[in-house]
Amino acid sequence: MIFSRELGIDLGTSTTLLADKRGHILINEPSVAALDIKTKQVITTGNDAKKMIGRTPGSIVPVMPIRGGVIADFDMTADMLHSFMQRSSKRNMFTKTSVVVSVPSGVTEVERRAVEDAVRAAGAQDVELIEAPMAAALGAGLPVYEATGSMIIDFGGGTCDIAVVTLGRVASCNSVKIGGDAINEAIVNYLKREHGLLVGEKTGEDIKLKIGSASEYDGEAAMEIKGRRIEDGLPGSAEITSADIREVINVLIDEIIAAVKETLEATLPDLAADILDRGIYLTGGGARLRGLKEKLERDIKIPVIVPNAPETCVVLGTAVCLRRGIK
Repeated sequence: MIFSRELGIDLGTSTTLLADKRGHILINEPSVAALDIKTKQVITTGNDAKKMIGRTPGSIVPVMPIRGGVIADFDMTADMLHSFMQRSSKRNMFTKTSVVVSVPSGVTEVERRAVEDAVRAAGAQDVELIEAPMAAALGAGLPVYEATGSMIIDFGGGTCDIAVVTLGRVASCNSVKIGGDAINEAIVNYLKREHGLLVGEKTGEDIKLKIGSASEYDGEAAMEIKGRRIEDGLPGSAEITSADIREVINVLIDEIIAAVKETLEATLPDLAADILDRGIYLTGGGARLRGLKEKLERDIKIPVIVPNAPETCVVLGTAVCLRRGIK
């Protein structure tokens, strides 16, 4: 017997999510695969693979195959997706799989084809693509098929996609290669530059989560960071404050704000009026950055709404497409 299944996929730089047609989240794990370089085989993916970053022997290499929202390693992406798709369902090898997968709005035709081919190589028979901001708008419950303007900022791990949607189409859009990973990297570079301390990306992410912000907040604090000193290669430490990290983060956030303003400037006046009434919806894992909503409202002067689970909006939007039969 030939079974069938339908999956929505948010193939993100830092996290991949899979959902079924009803919008149930099946997989929500890091976009990481661990490779045994001796056998050239992927030994694990997702959470287990991420735990190995910076802690593996030379024969095992954790790989993040998605960079800046696009595929950097085709084979590893296909293997990672195959693992996720297998774990998301108990169907057998005779299952026919149809997939709707999101892509950043600024990707090239070659990059779009790479995503489609990787999903097929992972085991899907039917593959359709949807731009991430459109999927995010659907997942956030915005009236994207009506004759009214809705604006979405989808702040992911590798990119920040900005779009105004109406009548089921993107009216104006922008995409910048700034996401949560770029913030982590900026923090790592700050410690190297200002304190002569080498730390890993995981430490950069921990700093962002613990004291990072885009606006001042109650309970700001200092934090001791441990790493390796550049000058002598020995273990060392440095003390940083919330204000230090905010200054680093806001260099990048200001670039995103500039892109939002450019998108609004390219938007028809009537659609812009709709956005002023409805507000801007902020989705993606980056939406949880402390103080980001307040900084956007302060600089753009338009209300900003963050859904309850902003990081799931894109994958829920792909599920909406499956339910509507838009594949």
